[in-house]
Amino acid sequence: MVAAAGRASPAGTPIRVAVAGYRGKVGVEIVRGVEAAPDMEFVGGVEVGDDLGAFLHSRHPDALVDFTHPSAALRNALAAVAAGCRPVVGTTGLPEVGVQQLEDACRDAGVGGIVAPNFSVGAVVMMHLAEIAAPYFTAAEVIEMHHPTKADAPSGTALATARRIGARQKFQYSRTEKLTLAGVRGGEEAGVGVHSVRLPGLVADQEILFGLAGQTLTITHRTTSREAFVPGVLLAVRRVTAEPRFYRALDQLLGLG
Repeated sequence: MVAAAGRASPAGTPIRVAVAGYRGKVGVEIVRGVEAAPDMEFVGGVEVGDDLGAFLHSRHPDALVDFTHPSAALRNALAAVAAGCRPVVGTTGLPEVGVQQLEDACRDAGVGGIVAPNFSVGAVVMMHLAEIAAPYFTAAEVIEMHHPTKADAPSGTALATARRIGARQKFQYSRTEKLTLAGVRGGEEAGVGVHSVRLPGLVADQEILFGLAGQTLTITHRTTSREAFVPGVLLAVRRVTAEPRFYRALDQLLGLG
């Protein structure tokens, strides 16, 4: 079912924003944030299975924010670009080939866009600090903790973190001689151990643990509410509707990457 359009801001010409996955836990917060922004207008929402093409044709949004599912997000974003609409994708789990396809489509259409593994400002700063710390340690592991309905594991943020710090240092990944429980050491990416926790009560938390002889350093980010994603999404909407550039992370908008 397609949601009813919201009211436009009376000041100036608002950015027309649509939300795919508007009834989801993150989508609800994004809609509230858009409706509260003085320079934006919520023009409606869609869910997986709705006729997105017809929706885009009738509502003419300037930007489509997507927090749906990896199986639908790329298709939604490409449909948005084809309609002259800028994609803002917060859905994780998209393959690199899909992100590249979307970037190419945005370039060919002359529109901006973004695919970000995390729209939380704190999470982006966490990764930035981890990159600074990485060269001074010999080992690192990432523990990401999310709600049990998250579709992918590990999270896009955890993978991005491991790759980024792994590019800054050649870490010594500890391989245990005997495992009495299969998979207990988690996974490995760029020499970094990666572990996923799925529990009720969690939203999106992550710890990065660095090790060196006689000491450790832990950088932690806690998300207490899905409101944490709203400021980053609104920043992204403003930027991609103002310039025809494609971004692959929020830190590029914050001047950290």
